[in-house]
Amino acid sequence: MPVEIKETRIKCYKCMRSSSTCICKYISTLHTQTRFVILMHPKEYKKEKKGTGYMTNLQLENSEIIVGVDFTNNKRINEILAKENSTFFLLYPGKESFNLSTSNNTETQTVIGTNAHIFILDGTWPCARKMLKLSTNLQALKRVSFDNQIKSKFIIKQQPDPLCLSTIESVYTVLNLLKEAGLEQCGTKNFLIPFEKMIEYQLEYMLDPTNKNYCTTENSVDNTKNLYKKTTERRIIFE
Repeated sequence: MPVEIKETRIKCYKCMRSSSTCICKYISTLHTQTRFVILMHPKEYKKEKKGTGYMTNLQLENSEIIVGVDFTNNKRINEILAKENSTFFLLYPGKESFNLSTSNNTETQTVIGTNAHIFILDGTWPCARKMLKLSTNLQALKRVSFDNQIKSKFIIKQQPDPLCLSTIESVYTVLNLLKEAGLEQCGTKNFLIPFEKMIEYQLEYMLDPTNKNYCTTENSVDNTKNLYKKTTERRIIFE
């Protein structure tokens, strides 16, 4: 049965934000040697088209989004995994994962290679775990990870751990580590600007006394987290 979708605001159908908070002018698409495949849970796709997984895809020319839960028989993913002369990885923590932060350049070049495909689970931890548990083809992939030492800039979201990063911040970190190893040449200086602008717009909205979610200055930014708190947030890299 067709569902009628009512739009109450003019929307930019590229960044999926309202026209007043459009971030398209801050997007600078990068070309990378590495292909990033963002595996988005249906809940993430339906509720958070303005999330950082979607934003990451806009920033990377060599990337795509595939929506689903069980990817075992997903035609597109299995086509990718069948490619010759390529390497495939899942960005996910694990004892046996290849740590980009602690490996030297030679090790990284040897393991990752020049035609790598990195799969990223975009969703809350429960969703990400379910996706991995059901997808036997993803379970077979070698995992890649990194050691994070910085706090996420995603201050409008309640993070499960101070060092947990959003999808776009995780990809940014991976790109910089691959650059250090000589596997990427793209400039990442402006990569997080759309993300930072999104946060800036959201904070302006929350601190606007004319909107229903107005935060008083005495409650400040800390309470904006509570307004947008979910039972679980994205935990793409850390367990």
